[in-house]
Amino acid sequence: MPWKLLRFGVSKKHPEPRMFTYHEKLKTHYDVVIIGGGGHGLASAYYLGKDHGITDVAVLEKGYIGGGNTGRNTTIIRSNYLTPEGVKFYDESVNLWQDLSQDFDLNLFYANRGHFTLAHTDSAMRTMRWRAEVNKHYGVNSEVVDADFVKRHAPMIDLSCSGHAPILGALYHAPGSVARHDTVAWGYGRGADMRGAEIHQQTEVLGIDVQSGKVKGVLTSRGYISTNKVICAVAGYTPRILDMVDIKSPIYIHPLQAMVSEPIKAWLDPILVSGSLHVYISQSSRGELVMGASLDPYEVQSTRSTLDFVEGLSSHLLDMFPFLSNVKVMRQWAGMADMTPDFAPIMGKTPIEGFYLDAGWGTWGFKATPVCGKTMSHTVANDSNHPLITGFTLDRFRNFSLTGEKGAASVGH
Repeated sequence: MPWKLLRFGVSKKHPEPRMFTYHEKLKTHYDVVIIGGGGHGLASAYYLGKDHGITDVAVLEKGYIGGGNTGRNTTIIRSNYLTPEGVKFYDESVNLWQDLSQDFDLNLFYANRGHFTLAHTDSAMRTMRWRAEVNKHYGVNSEVVDADFVKRHAPMIDLSCSGHAPILGALYHAPGSVARHDTVAWGYGRGADMRGAEIHQQTEVLGIDVQSGKVKGVLTSRGYISTNKVICAVAGYTPRILDMVDIKSPIYIHPLQAMVSEPIKAWLDPILVSGSLHVYISQSSRGELVMGASLDPYEVQSTRSTLDFVEGLSSHLLDMFPFLSNVKVMRQWAGMADMTPDFAPIMGKTPIEGFYLDAGWGTWGFKATPVCGKTMSHTVANDSNHPLITGFTLDRFRNFSLTGEKGAASVGH
């Protein structure tokens, strides 16, 4: 470690403040209780204080801040979705992402890279044209490009994919970006804390008190809290919380795995996604290759890692980049993806008065962190669903009015 950096680190003249205030006890009442200390829960607390002046807020986290899916993803940010609801929603999120580092006074390592969704068949190319037209209609920068364009931006790629699935073209989304996932959680957490919200880690929710169809309180491992408003933002644990309020949902849980390589010299600038090969890859600022695939094909509420995932993903990656055969995998991990039948989230009010749901994020929750905080805080403050989430309400499944996002969300991340 350089001497100047070490001297700064131990100097009493430059003490580094805690990211969050430690609260020894829970209060007996809060205006809003947020279950889940990931990006979505912390962003909701942040915007409740910043936009609506609601600061009597408790964020309850069973484990540690950002220890769930916020810290178990591949940090891709984009808005090139397929449905009008999805495009408008995620485009607002991309706009918010661009100013977050300044808002937090914290480097999120936000980097605009460009995002390629590769097409290996004629039918995939038709879907890319469809998505591009929807994107352009709503002012989102997306275009269909040919294989030569892909090769110019990613010169190391084998366009033939070892002859298994030749690349015909791609949907190119210039605003596609990446950011550092843990700093996003810290930034929102620190911002919420500075505005008066209390963050309570190692605090498990054991039950929700509902009387006459209204929320009255929350029972935790550290005592009972009186409140009339609860936000549930717990990703893969959503079915367990919904059981506490007797709400049925179509959410099902699948593991989603990813892995990173040893750091190597920078060679890949854009983000590449292949739905046919079930692969997505980008390179971090530290030189690691961040790689993932599709959902594991079984319903298990677990974050275990498997050898089968590494073998399958590595095989498909080598089809695209044969020269990576000697690069070492450094670590792998899994998250619990809360999936919905139409591959769109479930947000907003529920049949229980005062109980608000932010769930069904599957493989696409990280990129939505800012806009979820914005829209959920608005919904709670006004007890009315934000206009951007009216296509994501729970009752769409009862009314058979689905928001079919599978064509742009199933592997695109």
